[in-house]
Amino acid sequence: MLNRLSLASILMLSALFLTLPSSKSPASELKVVASIKPIHSLVSSVMAGVGEPTLIIRGATSPHTFNLCPSDARHLTEADVIFVVGEDIESSLVRHLNALTEPANVVHLTETPGLQLLDFRTDEDFADHENDGHEDHDDHGHDDHGHDDHGHDDHGHDDHGHDDHGHDDHGHDDHHGHAHGEFDPHLWTDPAIAELIAMYVAEKLGEKDPANAARYTDNAAQLIERLRELDAEVADILAPIKDRPYIVFHDAYQYFEVRYGLNSVATILLRPEQPPSANRLRAMRELIAETGTICVFSEPQFPADIVDVIIEDTSVRSGVLDPIGAFLENGPELYFMLIRTMASSLRTCLEGS
Repeated sequence: MLNRLSLASILMLSALFLTLPSSKSPASELKVVASIKPIHSLVSSVMAGVGEPTLIIRGATSPHTFNLCPSDARHLTEADVIFVVGEDIESSLVRHLNALTEPANVVHLTETPGLQLLDFRTDEDFADHENDGHEDHDDHGHDDHGHDDHGHDDHGHDDHGHDDHGHDDHGHDDHHGHAHGEFDPHLWTDPAIAELIAMYVAEKLGEKDPANAARYTDNAAQLIERLRELDAEVADILAPIKDRPYIVFHDAYQYFEVRYGLNSVATILLRPEQPPSANRLRAMRELIAETGTICVFSEPQFPADIVDVIIEDTSVRSGVLDPIGAFLENGPELYFMLIRTMASSLRTCLEGS
């Protein structure tokens, strides 16, 4: 009787397994990790209908000060491909990656083909920008980037860079030998750069998962069309306030500002890991008077009371800019909400509406 029951059990299990796919597709087995929310959002769009990436740095955690937990380490160890911006954003995470996973599995988006990285700005750079006047904004505005007709042929791998900003010597092939911290890594804030990222992500996923390479490419093409629509929309939102001076909390918006010709006159923190000194706060108050600054922006990842100290007893308004979407819902729509929210926050504060 025992033998007959065992045989029956075996037959039932065999029948069950025959009703299931004989094996998982490569796509279902592919384990993808993305470091920060905007990158996770773009990767999610490229993977639509195939799989979902895992997000490592969640909520309002700053990627500059992120601490790895055991579950995160497990995801990284098991991942087939890991998308990070680069060591200047996820510095602690990148250090862990060197010990946790194969280097070939880690994709640094600062190495995206066609990308022109911008130098980190100094106080002198902001001062030069202010002294140049607003004529520069006309030169860096929407004509050069296709906003008048909303075309993006100039965002290809050869022409998308910011040559007119003096960075023509810092192309993709040249930047690898530069010192840590020389280039600004907040590249995702420019929707046109997000186009390049989408193509690069599709390429890398296709290498790991050839069976779905065409799907990734199609998804990237659809994402690019949406990014172009977003780009035109944001240009229209920001056009009325592009010359109005403001101060940001840390220099996370340069690509966004160059893209839309905005007039940021200073950053409170020159480096996010270094809190401002009393002298720095005093200098910001003096700069407000000198430049006619209208708004000073805080960020969810940093203490807001620093901004309160700077604008105390002035008529300057405060706002919030969030470069990573700390409180936005994760997923494909986050990137679009992030860029729209940044544009709306700038316009609302600078218009006083």
